[in-house]
Amino acid sequence: MITRSALALGLVAMLAACGADGPPTRPEPKETAPTSGVSVHGTLKMGVAYP
Repeated sequence: MITRSALALGLVAMLAACGADGPPTRPEPKETAPTSGVSVHGTLKMGVAYP
């Protein structure tokens, strides 16, 4: 009986918290980091080599 009451109370608490601070808002765009002038190049090969 206590378990059902705790489950019901937890469910009500979660539902009450939804939208408690108002409607959702978009996050502010992140600032772009300045370019460092460093570039990375490389090659990747995969497979089986036969002698």
